[in-house]
Formats: sequence, C-alpha cells, structure tokens
Amino acid sequence: MTSTARPRGKARVALAANAWLVYAFFYAPIALLVVFSFSADRNVGRWGGFTTSWYGEFADNQPLQDALWVSVRVAVVSTVISVALGTLAALSLERFRFRGQRIFDALLYLPIIIPDVTMAVMMLLFFSQFIDILDSVLGISLAKGFTTITLSHIAFNISFVSIVVRARLSGMSEGLEEAARDLYASRWKAFRFITLPQIMPGIAGGALLALTLSLDDVVVTQFTAGPGATTLPVYVFGLIRRGVTPLINAVSVIMLAASVLLVLLSVLIERLRSSGDEVVPAPGTSQIGS
Repeated sequence: MTSTARPRGKARVALAANAWLVYAFFYAPIALLVVFSFSADRNVGRWGGFTTSWYGEFADNQPLQDALWVSVRVAVVSTVISVALGTLAALSLERFRFRGQRIFDALLYLPIIIPDVTMAVMMLLFFSQFIDILDSVLGISLAKGFTTITLSHIAFNISFVSIVVRARLSGMSEGLEEAARDLYASRWKAFRFITLPQIMPGIAGGALLALTLSLDDVVVTQFTAGPGATTLPVYVFGLIRRGVTPLINAVSVIMLAASVLLVLLSVLIERLRSSGDEVVPAPGTSQIGS
C-alpha cells in the first residue's frame, strides 16, 4: 500500500511562497489594471481618486462602440463558419482515409505554428491579389474591410477548432457508430444521434476558443482591415499610439471581463463533458434506423 508523502517544514514553506509568487506575477498586473481604471487622474499610472467616468466615456464614445460592434460581428461570423469547417476537417481526418491526408493534416497546423506577423503578411498579399483579380476579371469591386477581416479570422480559427474536435474524436470509440449502422441507421442518422452528441463539448470548446482568438486578434486584423472596419483591439492599439489615458484601462477591463466570461463558460462545458463521459444510451436508440 503506497502513500503520498507531503512536504514538511522549510520545504512546505518554500513551495507555498513559490506558489504565492507565481500567483502575484500573473495576477498583480491585472489587479492594477482594474484599480487604475477607476482613477480620476488622466495619467494612466497615477491614482487621482475614485471615479467611474472612464466607463461612462467608453459608453459615450461612438468610435469605440463602432469598433466593438465590428469586433462582435467578425467574431460571431468567423466562429460559426470556423466551427462548421473545422468540425468537418476533424471528422474527415479521424474517420476517413483519403489520398493526400498527411499533407492536409500538416497544412492544417500551419496557422498555429507560423508567427502572427507572417500570417498577416500572407493574408495581406492574398487579398491584394484577390481584389485585383475580382476587379479586372469579374468586374467586382471589393475593398478591404469587414469581409477580409472575417475571412482572415476564419483562416486561422479553423485549425484551432479542428484540433479541439479531433482531441474529442480520438478518445471516442467507434463501437457505438458501428452498432447504430448495424441497426440500419444511415450514416447521417448515426452521426446525428451518436457522434454529434459525444463531440458537442469539443465543438463548444473550439467555438469558445475561436471566439476568444477573434476578439483578441490585433496583428492579422490590422493588416487586413480597411476604412470603416476597425475592431476594438486595433482601435485600442491606435489609442495607445495617440496617448494613453485611463480610458485604455477601462476598455482593457471590459475586454478582460469578456475573456474571463468565455473561460468560465469553457470550464463549465468541460465539467459537463467530464460528468457525461459515461455514455448512457439515448431513449429510442434501437429505433435509429427506422
């Protein structure tokens, strides 16, 4: 019978101190950001009394509201499309065999591996050539803006969604799908009633990841944005270059709160997934093929 030894004396104190230092290193800047977002002084790093005026200025700042609305629209549209394409890519790689599969698998990881600047330059060159071709060959005029930002976000979000869904698929037995097929279920019904419910936590996790990445992206968005289509992170980056005020802190706190909310949703979904790992046959399973 084995037992796990616990650190005692100085070792325990050293480990506790190390843990507190790590927590302080990660969360002290966040705490300072939140505190100074309520500072009345226009100097971003100097306390001038408590005020909520910077949040009021955020609410009254129309360019900021427009940038926030663009960010939300881009994030929602790119997430929906990325989840659909990423899930299909994961299913094709885990459940089927086809020529060029290894090459496709390797290319799918490129947006994760390559630096953001490289990805941004690639998208900029692609859209420059694509817009010229549309204009000269088809006579379609397309300017950089909402469409190009959304397409660029889809390009790198597909990879992240695919990895999350594949992780779920790789740990899932194919026995239930085969049993459904033995009960005369079509391939679509086997996917709808058996596979989809099991991989839904992975799809939801991939969607939350894609949504977060889209809302936070600066580099790729800045290279593919156009007049009248500026996302909130790019607008905040522009504010920093023009002069830093506690308004930056207030905007950053709002973005931080949104990110924390997405993380909490992801944790909740993960807990629901863990509690539902033991698969319970759904009512009417024997009637799938009917």
